[in-house]
Amino acid sequence: MDMRADSDRMQAMHGTSDLDAGPLLVQQRAENAGGPVPRVALAHLDELWFQVSGTLCNLECTHCFISCSPRNDSFGYLTLAEVERSLEESVRHGVKEYYFTGGEPFLNRDIMPILEKTLEYGPATVLTNGTVLKPEWLERLRAAEDRSLYSLEFRVSIDGPTPETNDPIRGPRTFERAMKGVELLSSFGFLPIITMTRTWPDEHDAEVLEKFRKVLADHGCDRPRLKVLPRLKIGAEQQRTCGYSETERVTQQMMADYDESQLICSHSRVVTSNGIYVCPILLEEPDARMGETLEESTGPYPLRHGACFTCYLYGAICTNPSSSKRE
Repeated sequence: MDMRADSDRMQAMHGTSDLDAGPLLVQQRAENAGGPVPRVALAHLDELWFQVSGTLCNLECTHCFISCSPRNDSFGYLTLAEVERSLEESVRHGVKEYYFTGGEPFLNRDIMPILEKTLEYGPATVLTNGTVLKPEWLERLRAAEDRSLYSLEFRVSIDGPTPETNDPIRGPRTFERAMKGVELLSSFGFLPIITMTRTWPDEHDAEVLEKFRKVLADHGCDRPRLKVLPRLKIGAEQQRTCGYSETERVTQQMMADYDESQLICSHSRVVTSNGIYVCPILLEEPDARMGETLEESTGPYPLRHGACFTCYLYGAICTNPSSSKRE
């Protein structure tokens, strides 16, 4: 596989001419359009997310869109039994792949058996900050993936190629600790996807990515996979900079000829300790709770939030760009 090509695809925007038009033009359309709030149907439940560590995290990033921290327990850990029930239910809905997020997933003491069990059902991706990984865990997960028909992916969040870029956002020495996690993953044969939230001007993307490739190569990751994410102006990020304006909303007119498959709410749901939510971004919105079971969560969802506007602009910001299933 050409990892450089994979990296370039991951950086690209997805979608229609609305995306190509750029945020400014789309915002002007939002200002002028008005009309009812559009609703997006669940076309097919392709991905199932697990908020496996709730909102508990060992870090307290200043741009976290759900304000995760060591003290935020508004969502709790999922148990192995709870995940197993959802995995069984997911088979009836034709789920193709599974994602594990938090908080920090590796804080959950059940994460190892959870991932081992999931690999019996389909490909799995873990979103981690990479700072708490242990060799014995990765040795066990390496063996689990080798036994499975499916792949295990890791997405490691590092917000820039230097401590000077990353640490003011994620905390002192987090760059150093996360890069040790990347080294560890690479030593066990995993190819982590490095995700970074864009906190620099758009025109600096190429420079940042090239510098990151060199840094990763120095840490044993010579086939880097890079994914740049837009800022979501909710949670801690709203306090750090600003929230969404009233004009930053998706309107009915904007949805004309738009590819709804670019929106995560059209093909996934999230299992949490508090029920099923529409997407991993809107956990702090009460109306994002869709029910207690996957069966109850299959209705359409209104795109009334500012974060929906970001998803509209950039598309597919949460999921991996291609299937994790082995060739």
